[in-house]
Amino acid sequence: MDQILKDQINASIHALHLPAYQEIPDVGLYLEQTAKYISDALAPIQDAPVTGSMISNYVKKGLIPKPVRKQYNREQIAQLIFISAAKSVVSMDDLGLMLSIQRKTYSCQRAYDYFRDELYQMLSYVFSRKGEMDVPEEQAAEEKVMLRNAVVTVAHKIYLDKLFAVLRAEDQHQTEGKQ
Repeated sequence: MDQILKDQINASIHALHLPAYQEIPDVGLYLEQTAKYISDALAPIQDAPVTGSMISNYVKKGLIPKPVRKQYNREQIAQLIFISAAKSVVSMDDLGLMLSIQRKTYSCQRAYDYFRDELYQMLSYVFSRKGEMDVPEEQAAEEKVMLRNAVVTVAHKIYLDKLFAVLRAEDQHQTEGKQ
C-alpha cells in the first residue's frame, strides 16, 4: 500500500478528539443536541451519525437511564459515546451487560476515561502498526480486560472500515479513468 493510501486512512484518527469526561457538557442537552454532540465527536471514526431515534432506543432498552426533563447529563452522554463506538462490534444485550458491570464496579467517569484512553492507544497501535501493544497488568480486573478486548475490536473495525472506503474510492477512480 502506498504512502498516499496510508495517509488517507490515518487522517481520520488524527482528527479524532473524544472529550475527556470533564469536557462533556453537564448542563443538560436535549435529544437532538445530544445526538449532534456525539456524532460530531465520533465523526472522524464513524460515517453514520448518531440519531435521536437511536438514543431513544438505547433508553427504551434500558442501556442508559431516562433523561431528566428531556435532558441528557454528562454521565448519560459518556455512556452514549461508548455505546455508539462499540455497537458495531458488541450486541445491544452485551452492551447492556457491560454497562451493568461498569455501574457496579467503577464510576462512570473512571470507566469512560479508561475507555477513551484505551481507544486512543489502540487506534494509534492499529493504524500505525508500530511498536507493541501494551499488555494489561496480570492482576487487571476482568472488567478492564473485557473493556480492553472490546476496544481492540472497535479499533480494528474502524481501521478496516477506513481501509475499505479508501480502496473502494481508489477502485472507483480507476474505473472512471478507464472510461
